[in-house]
Amino acid sequence: MALMITDECIACGACITECPNDAISEGEPYVINPDLCTECVGFYDEPQCQSVCPVDCIIPNPDHQESKEELLEKKKRIHGE
Repeated sequence: MALMITDECIACGACITECPNDAISEGEPYVINPDLCTECVGFYDEPQCQSVCPVDCIIPNPDHQESKEELLEKKKRIHGE
């Protein structure tokens, strides 16, 4: 499942540089592109954006539910692996 950023976002920018897929962009609040978000599956044991968020405003996106296998396939499509 892709992640999303809630309205509690303080726009600190900590999450942007942590994303291996460049899925996070500035907005009101910051925005995670569900077509690029793999929840860091294939890179890390946990989503890096969530681990650095000081206000815990990054949550699962209920509109984009995907299995671990689907997230791995997305990673392969994005990175050509």
